Amino acid sequence: MKKNQRELCDVLDLAALVMIAAGGVWNVWSYLRLGTPEATVTLLIIQTLFALLAFAAWQGRMPWLNLPVAVFGFVLAFTTNYAETTAFNWVFWLQTAAAGAAAILGTVLLLVKKRRHRCIPRSALLLFALLCAASLCVWRGWSAHDRALTGLARHTVWEVPAQFDSVDCAQPGTVVELIYDTKAYGTDGRELQKRALVYLPYGYDEAKQYNILYLMHGTGDDENYWLRTNPNNKTMLDNLIACGQIDPLIVVTPTFYVEDDFRDTGLDPLTYSFREELRNDLMVAAESKYATFAESVDDAGFAASREHRAFAGLSRGAVTTFHSAFCGSLDYFAWFGAFSGSRTDADYFREHIQSEDFAALPIRYLYVTSGVFDFALPRQCQDVDGLMALEPRLVSGVNTDFDVFPMRYHSIGNWHLALYNLLQRIF
Repeated sequence: MKKNQRELCDVLDLAALVMIAAGGVWNVWSYLRLGTPEATVTLLIIQTLFALLAFAAWQGRMPWLNLPVAVFGFVLAFTTNYAETTAFNWVFWLQTAAAGAAAILGTVLLLVKKRRHRCIPRSALLLFALLCAASLCVWRGWSAHDRALTGLARHTVWEVPAQFDSVDCAQPGTVVELIYDTKAYGTDGRELQKRALVYLPYGYDEAKQYNILYLMHGTGDDENYWLRTNPNNKTMLDNLIACGQIDPLIVVTPTFYVEDDFRDTGLDPLTYSFREELRNDLMVAAESKYATFAESVDDAGFAASREHRAFAGLSRGAVTTFHSAFCGSLDYFAWFGAFSGSRTDADYFREHIQSEDFAALPIRYLYVTSGVFDFALPRQCQDVDGLMALEPRLVSGVNTDFDVFPMRYHSIGNWHLALYNLLQRIF
């Protein structure tokens, strides 16, 4: 019986090793096919670490070594999958189950029979420690390096320099509320009022003209998200302007929510219907009150000033960017940012941006970003590849960039860094 117990423990560890290794190969191959080297290298390192621990558990009859694989596999499964949109990284769930079962059942079997481990798998554990330490050192080293940078603002995929977002500016801009009338365009067309926040740069002068950025939040948040919920974004704006790294600009942060519309049936329709609110109401209210390059708040005025206007958003706000601004209002906007979201296929892009009304309009810049562990990344890669293949006005590295941030997931750290980079590129 003891032999059978030991053999069962070995079988569990070996089965976990096979499933973890096979899943790792599939996971890395999936990202390799997406064409994102940052994510591919990161996942290769992670899957190698998983395999080394699983091998050590099997070689040394130490099933508890599978427990870290189960824990970190669960974390990665949670951050890289989203039931509503993607299960691209389902492999992490498989690895979590295999490692967890082997760790718990195998350890119980050894404890019941009071068996000791077979040997200490020194080579596997040494390789694990070296690879883990080297990877963490690279990540922390580059992050610390970029965080400590001084002087000019510059592109980064690691961290926003502390000088821009952690030091209160002596010349702060102001954030004011804008109340405007609009309609429930996605449902019954009823009249209602909504609120947006407006960032006005230090020394705002009604006699001048300012570029304007419309900046959208994501699911579950509101118009406060960019400037009040996460005030380091405002601090960054203040410092970038005060240091002369970007020109003073106006930033408007609206919300795509319309009271309780679509909350029970899915919010996707709002990413399309916001186009009407944007064009008919929000832009009219904002640019009739604040000094932009629009000489008039009508179709002619907005079209003539489109190169002084940008739209960007995060998550479902990025989807709104594509649906309502890029595909829906290319005649009013020339600069775009889509952070951790797309959900727009090539056919939709072709139908709208290459329509008779939009086909001849220049696209000044498109900035797409995601994190290595962001569940939105796989769909973004597919959608942007489709867009680039059909749209000659977009040239990678010239007026289109796609940044994948190391060690980032679907969170504000990702989007704060994206905003920092975008601000340096628009206008």
